[in-house]
Amino acid sequence: MTFDDIQARESRHVLQTYRRQPVAFVRGNGTRLYDVDGREYLDLVSGIGVTSLGHAHPGLAAVIAEQASALLHTSNLYYHPFQAEAAARLSQLSGMPRAFFCNSGTEAVEACLKFARRYWYTKGTPRPGFVAVSNGFSGRTFGALSTTSDEHYRTPFEPLLGPVTWVDFEKPEMLATAVTDKTAAIIAEPIQGEGGIRPMPRAFAQAITEASRRTGALYIADEVQSGLGRTGHAFHFQPLNLQPDLVSVGKALGAGVPVGAALVSERVAAAISPGDHGSTYGGNLLACRAAAFFLQQLMENGLIDHVKEVGAQFERMLRALALRHPAIVEVRGAGLMWGLQLATDATPIVDGARQRGLLVNRTHEKVVRMLPPLTIDTADLQRATDLLDEVFASVATEVHA
Repeated sequence: MTFDDIQARESRHVLQTYRRQPVAFVRGNGTRLYDVDGREYLDLVSGIGVTSLGHAHPGLAAVIAEQASALLHTSNLYYHPFQAEAAARLSQLSGMPRAFFCNSGTEAVEACLKFARRYWYTKGTPRPGFVAVSNGFSGRTFGALSTTSDEHYRTPFEPLLGPVTWVDFEKPEMLATAVTDKTAAIIAEPIQGEGGIRPMPRAFAQAITEASRRTGALYIADEVQSGLGRTGHAFHFQPLNLQPDLVSVGKALGAGVPVGAALVSERVAAAISPGDHGSTYGGNLLACRAAAFFLQQLMENGLIDHVKEVGAQFERMLRALALRHPAIVEVRGAGLMWGLQLATDATPIVDGARQRGLLVNRTHEKVVRMLPPLTIDTADLQRATDLLDEVFASVATEVHA
């Protein structure tokens, strides 16, 4: 089947909610993807931070095949061995004692929002409100959309869950008035992903701690994109000295198999009763087997230290790249989560990179986002930087021609 065949069939039968790149992939290996015509691409997107161990990882493929041949799904009516295994590893990494498993990051956020309200209902003092951050992205389901900043996503579906009060990373003093005794929780990404790879300033983190101490409001750390080793830390709330009550995770957790989780503190867990939340598919045997395998790799194979080491090298490469190209006005990120803030729209850079066999992503209009597999090595990062160097030089030449 050709690319044109695939595109034509999709146009007839698939709901057109995505603006896809003009390429169709059929296989992968490590940091490489191969399209329907056999062309190779170096992948610095990893399915938007999902294929954390790279493509076609042999160990992951083996456990998925083994589990598929044994038992895929039984529902949450019954026990199975792998939820507890994955939950215990998540607890060890995060310090959060309990986990609720679901199927995606946005579902994890939905669970956190529900659990925050349930906590205050159980205490006998219901609190309806949330405080969220400008440029934040929580997801596109109804509750998560309510704490997503971009009006383009929000406006067609209003009224949404509320009340939601908006604050700004660069104005931590806003939390002093925004967070009140009616606030169920503050939700904030330690590094904003869709919002342009924007790390939370330490002053803002301290203001969250102070606002929570003053009002009792819970803190939801949205780590769907920044968590699970992506930044060179197990979770990025840790180097910010934050103590969340709830943490949303997804993306990297299944290394490509759909799975998410809400991590829950003991005091919030004590407020939750059977039936308060649930999922038919959430935490099934296949998903939890994949999650447990990824977490084992993360915790026992030195993967976090690897990300820290190669991430520091990649930062140096990107900052040197920025010095050569005035179109790059800022380099932001940590570990293997990086954004190049451009002076103009990022589309020509993304297109030029793809044409040269490099996959990067445009977000927040003027940001080139890079979320490579956590297993990537320095040679691939150097190759990616060299290709970006070519692209920026080419685009600059076209602009001035």
